[in-house]
Amino acid sequence: MIKSMTGFGKGEASFGTKKITVELRSLNSKQLDLNIKLPALYRQSETELRNLAAQRLQRGKVDLFVSVESQQVETSAHINREIFREYLRQLNDALAFSGIDADYDAMLPVLMRMPDVVSVEAVTEEESAALMAAAADAVERLDAFRVQEGAVLIADLLRRVDLIERYREEVVPFEKARTETIRARILDNLSKLGVEVDRNRLEQEMIYYLEKLDITEEKVRLENHCRYFREVAAGEEAPGRKLGFIAQEMGREINTMGSKANESNIQILVVRMKDELEKIKEQVLNIL
Repeated sequence: MIKSMTGFGKGEASFGTKKITVELRSLNSKQLDLNIKLPALYRQSETELRNLAAQRLQRGKVDLFVSVESQQVETSAHINREIFREYLRQLNDALAFSGIDADYDAMLPVLMRMPDVVSVEAVTEEESAALMAAAADAVERLDAFRVQEGAVLIADLLRRVDLIERYREEVVPFEKARTETIRARILDNLSKLGVEVDRNRLEQEMIYYLEKLDITEEKVRLENHCRYFREVAAGEEAPGRKLGFIAQEMGREINTMGSKANESNIQILVVRMKDELEKIKEQVLNIL
């Protein structure tokens, strides 16, 4: 199945008064380039999120965003009032014993940094499961988006391959006429020279010359590459790289045809084939 590397997916899950949202955006890339942004509260789940995305997405520049909304005012950090009060009592006793006046503005930052005064609430297994469920839903939606985009992409690519083959077929009549034109031009130039020539040797040289301009091999190889392009697109999983290689080989044959053409109409058809091939190369970069 053909998939695009570009897409968007969003998943949501509820846990208590919290609403967890996971969003995924992806663009084309040679490898998987995964960037994760999530609240510090969920940092422990980053590896699991990374593994989930890597298993399903394979390639692409992927941004994963996690956000949390709550219907109540909540923080992940909590002040232990009993411990705070005890530290404050001990500090007041120490200052009174030393004959130093208490400066609470100066004492507050010190108290807040004392051990166990501020504690961070741990994420429960149930909340972690809700986060992963939202992430799995987002990945599923992104994958479905990629499938939909991939179907549009491959339809366009195959249409362009068809055009290249059509232009290749249109070369044939011009190719036959070209041979006769070149032969006539050589004979005309020789007749203007007014010298005697060995007709057998001349025929041999013309055959040799015309064989150098023959593009039958290039047309056959181009036809094979086009057929292989369709086979790979129809039968392989994640064929993007291979389709790119095939497109390169198609380009070699088209360029050789152009260099051998020696005929304006064939050159025009070669330019049209190159134009379609460049569009194929651009689109193939977006295929997984």
